[in-house]
Amino acid sequence: MRILTLTLAVFTLAPTLPAALTADQKEFDFRVLAASYAKNYAPYEWKKQLFGFDLYNISPWIARARATATDLDYYQVCGEYVASLRDSHSSFSFPTSFRYSLPLHADYYEDVPRIDAISRLYLPATQFPIQTGDEVVALGGEPVAAVVQRLSRTVYAANDSALRRTALQRAFGTSEAGNTRAASLPDELEITIRSRSTGELAHYVIPVIKSSTPLASGGTTPSTIYRALRQRPAAAAADGEDSLTEPWLAPLAALGDDAVPGPEWGEALPDAAEVLGFGTRPGFPLPSGFVQRLGRLSTDAFFSGAYTAGGKRLGYIRIPTFNPAIGATAALRQFETEMTFFNGNTDGLIVDIMRNSGGLSCYNEEIQRRLIPYTFRGIGREIRATYDWVSAFYDTWERARNAGAPAEVLSQLEANYREIEAASRQSRGRSGPLPICASTLFRAPHETAYTKPLLVVADEYSASASDAFAAVIQDSGRGSLFGFRTNGAGGTTATYGAGPYSEATASNTIAMHHRVNPVNVPGYPATHYVENAGVFPNIPYDYMSLSNLLSGGAQFRDAVTEAILAEIAK
Repeated sequence: MRILTLTLAVFTLAPTLPAALTADQKEFDFRVLAASYAKNYAPYEWKKQLFGFDLYNISPWIARARATATDLDYYQVCGEYVASLRDSHSSFSFPTSFRYSLPLHADYYEDVPRIDAISRLYLPATQFPIQTGDEVVALGGEPVAAVVQRLSRTVYAANDSALRRTALQRAFGTSEAGNTRAASLPDELEITIRSRSTGELAHYVIPVIKSSTPLASGGTTPSTIYRALRQRPAAAAADGEDSLTEPWLAPLAALGDDAVPGPEWGEALPDAAEVLGFGTRPGFPLPSGFVQRLGRLSTDAFFSGAYTAGGKRLGYIRIPTFNPAIGATAALRQFETEMTFFNGNTDGLIVDIMRNSGGLSCYNEEIQRRLIPYTFRGIGREIRATYDWVSAFYDTWERARNAGAPAEVLSQLEANYREIEAASRQSRGRSGPLPICASTLFRAPHETAYTKPLLVVADEYSASASDAFAAVIQDSGRGSLFGFRTNGAGGTTATYGAGPYSEATASNTIAMHHRVNPVNVPGYPATHYVENAGVFPNIPYDYMSLSNLLSGGAQFRDAVTEAILAEIAK
């Protein structure tokens, strides 16, 4: 163990880099960035109402962009502009592959930043007697609160808890796009730790693990390809999203991208990548007597099994993502098999969507059809009505006519087209709630639908499609939501070019999730929207406690079991 006092604030100073972009080029590209949001961003009015942020007011941002000394400073300004939207779906990125990571990971537990994973490959216990649960006091001689505050300026998060937690995690590892000062980090970094057992402070110098080459500048030659047109999400086609819907709905496939980026810190700790519960396995220990059914990483889309508690047989299934690696069709076959088993062999079912960052919207609705045993109203989309979407809705109607679809389907598709076409004639028009996975918002249950009591477990990293899933379960009265308020990434995303000179891109929320009835949630006006508000649990329980950290989540597991038994008792 060595003690080093750094004379530089490692998160604030960067090496002097050339500014390849001229002030005029920076202004042009920033205007392209802002114009893509002005044209396509659906929640503009909502963000102005909630946060007072007007994305059209770009004069101060233009001044900042033009005054930047380096291209990385320019990228920082762009990131802060987009982060001001407080939107998990909307982010700014530039072409860099440089990453850094520390052989530690930390998160907030009861408002205290604590170590929750240690890579002993880099930090052997004999030299670094750091323990899980120790408090992080400072990084590079700088208070951790100041580091978090700085990094939070470019965190794209819909709620305060996720924003702060993500900023802390970026301090322990992210890309250069997540921290434009990443290249200034030394090869070794001082970290100050307060022992959870003795309360004493200790200073350690730990390695900074780096990969690839930092971005020096945006380049002196303008890009030869102007990427202002939307890049339709590849996942919809690649994972068979269209195969889950009638063929005439194919033009709406790009509206099915309901996902936010997954955790950035997994690469930092290859031997502890499941510590926060991202991934297939549950983030808490399984009960004694649990009999596992699914959970093989290479072949299974879910982790499932059953156990006995309180004289009842309880089922458990974890949905780690709504974009399954094995494909949507194969995943649904697995899910149907599990529902058939659970219907015949359990008294209640726990559905775990914690740390599920979303995925394919129509696959999500198909999962809902296998959990809700009656007709229900799904999530509608209020779509920013560009002519691109007017054309897409017209194409669905025309394709259905050519395919000889039933009269009631044609009537509904025509009404959908008329709705978006009328919205397109309004200033910043946005449609009413529209379906994208069927002709109507109302969905019938699948024949394998689970019929017994249900409990859904979620947290603030249950985002996008998971937000929608929790909202539908709650709105349909299917079961209780247990845990923490969901993320509030309540919309559909697409990616646009953010300027040919900087070669940057930006994701953009082009449609808003719409719940069937308005809800009253703390800190927000009554609203139909999931964006920012998230979905509040019927049974609040915050996993992020020190006792859960030290027990691996045992208390949380026991509380989940008590909650599903209470649902059965109803």
